[in-house]
Amino acid sequence: MKASTLRRLINWWPPFLLTGIHATHISADFHEVDVELRLRWYNRNYVGTHFGGSLFAMTDAWYMLMLLHVLGRDYYVWDQSASIDFLAPGRGVVTARFRLDRATLDDIRTRTDGGEKYLPRFQVDILDAKGETVARVRKTLYVRKKPKMRNA
Repeated sequence: MKASTLRRLINWWPPFLLTGIHATHISADFHEVDVELRLRWYNRNYVGTHFGGSLFAMTDAWYMLMLLHVLGRDYYVWDQSASIDFLAPGRGVVTARFRLDRATLDDIRTRTDGGEKYLPRFQVDILDAKGETVARVRKTLYVRKKPKMRNA
């Protein structure tokens, strides 16, 4: 699937659409994704700032989707675990930028070439309009080459 098609479809996916989460950019090579969340009446918490579940949801699945597209059908890729630290109240528009660099991809391929599982860790910060960190999310993924594609 083309990145532009995925961006349009995922923005209509109910868990994103109904919480105000919006993918603003997915690069053609799936190495970059930008996501934003605007503060609305339906995604505010009791004290009027961004609901923590929406902040976490805006980071869910992006690294998995990116790796699935970059590594291709020869690999299993799943989210294994995640954690979030809320550092400041989120107000207005908040954004998250996801990036995969060549060194990380080469490391994943090397560590999984013989069929071993690898649990790469990623971190993404959720920033407010001033560039201040609202929350920090850590993700651990499970990556393994499919049996028929492993080197003996």
